[in-house]
Amino acid sequence: MTILWIPSQAGNDNKKLMIEFIVSIIFIVSLGGILLILIRKIPAVNALPQNGSAGIREHHIVLSIEEKIKGFFIFFEKQIFLQKFLSWVKVMIMRIETRIDHSLHKIRHKAQQKNKDKK
Repeated sequence: MTILWIPSQAGNDNKKLMIEFIVSIIFIVSLGGILLILIRKIPAVNALPQNGSAGIREHHIVLSIEEKIKGFFIFFEKQIFLQKFLSWVKVMIMRIETRIDHSLHKIRHKAQQKNKDKK
């Protein structure tokens, strides 16, 4: 199989490579910025009190919201929910895999038919 060089395609390939390069640079710079902020804030986080109180009396509305949030997180700690969720994800992935397999089978079958027709 030979690859023909067509000038219009070469320009598109260069554009794609340049876009990928720019996106990679943006990603790396962003990741570096996040790491820099994280490294600078670790000492401040370590200096916070361990019991969670900052020495300021909280309003009863804030306390009630915190209790609701804690109750919500307790829900996620249960193993049954995690097991059901992971089982559902597994089933969805298997369905997608089956659809892809059927599509590949059809494509291969069409390719074989074209090869037979050419001969």
